[in-house]
Amino acid sequence: MRIGVIAHLKHPIREPFAGGLEMHTHLLATSLRDRGHDVTVFASTRSEPELGLEAICDETSLDAVGLAEATDVAFFREHHAYLRLMNDLRHRAFDLIHNNALHYLPVAMADALPMPMVTTLHTPPFCWLESGVRVARGGNNSFVGVSESIRTAWTPVTPVDAVILNGIDLARFAFAPEPETPAYLVWYGRIVPEKGLHFALDAARRVGMPIRFAGPALDRDYFDTEIAPRMGSDAVYLGHLDHADLSRVIRGATAFLCTPCWEEPYGLVVAEALACGVPVAAFARGAIPEILTPACGVLAVPDDVASLADGARRAVTLSRQACRTRAETLCDANRMIDRYEAHYRSRLDQHAKAARSHRGFAIMPRPVPLAGHSGHAKSLGGEEQYPVPADPRGMARPVEARVFD
Repeated sequence: MRIGVIAHLKHPIREPFAGGLEMHTHLLATSLRDRGHDVTVFASTRSEPELGLEAICDETSLDAVGLAEATDVAFFREHHAYLRLMNDLRHRAFDLIHNNALHYLPVAMADALPMPMVTTLHTPPFCWLESGVRVARGGNNSFVGVSESIRTAWTPVTPVDAVILNGIDLARFAFAPEPETPAYLVWYGRIVPEKGLHFALDAARRVGMPIRFAGPALDRDYFDTEIAPRMGSDAVYLGHLDHADLSRVIRGATAFLCTPCWEEPYGLVVAEALACGVPVAAFARGAIPEILTPACGVLAVPDDVASLADGARRAVTLSRQACRTRAETLCDANRMIDRYEAHYRSRLDQHAKAARSHRGFAIMPRPVPLAGHSGHAKSLGGEEQYPVPADPRGMARPVEARVFD
């Protein structure tokens, strides 16, 4: 298939990843390419070229640094980048567009595209994205949730057609049957208030175990006021690590502390810890209870340091093999890509059937030929489109799609 993947523009799609969404987009694109699909990733300029990158904007979070009105500047840069992209896609030769962004414009303009779109919902509803989803009523967009928690959150706004759990590359997070000595706890992720690192540091100190933590410090005020004062010989910041270094730190840990202060949409960090064989103690928020079982994790009362500390004490006693088995069963990237491919085929079949059922409507997966040009355009599934005749004003007019088996 010819697949266009729309990424978000806050951070580059490359290692070291700013967060789970960047990692998911990278894994989705590389896995699809490995399976023989022709993939183009529409992302920010510093993203990895090997993804099939077509850069549409500079990273808005990086370019906003030092600007007095950074929020407004970033908003307009993203707005115009996505607006140009969606208008351009109307004339591009893709079979399907996978929207992995959090912006409202790709969703709102999906019905203007000649090819179907699949949008993965990575967050609970928020005002801008919700407004775009509510506009998308033409049936050209299909919504996939990354968890049942996300499906439940979005159902009042729009039907969610499928739930496809995020996957990870299990080979990159190798299983360690034993932790390192001396024992330590681990936390990693974006260092921002909603990830709750300060709870993990307090809980580790209450347990009496050292903790190592890693990730990009994206909120400087939060880091300076809540994290730096809690650091010490028993609470060490390792910086922003790439996958190889990060996996080594994770698999050496006795347990992983997961401390979301919002309804976590999925929790790739939990999947990665389990893959390494590391038990998890986590606040019971969002999709975390969908991933953990009593064999591999302990759920704690949200925002409760004492409950998290008790969970950590219990987690260190759990079977590391059970953790790895849970990851292999639930979190394998191959399983995720299998399900996305099946969903793509289903959407393409629905799109083709809808075209055949409406006279005067043609699927144009390739740019409409100019009047007077000859030749056929062939699309996925054996559908062949004749050039579109021009009306007396020289403008292309719709014709019925003709299908040859």
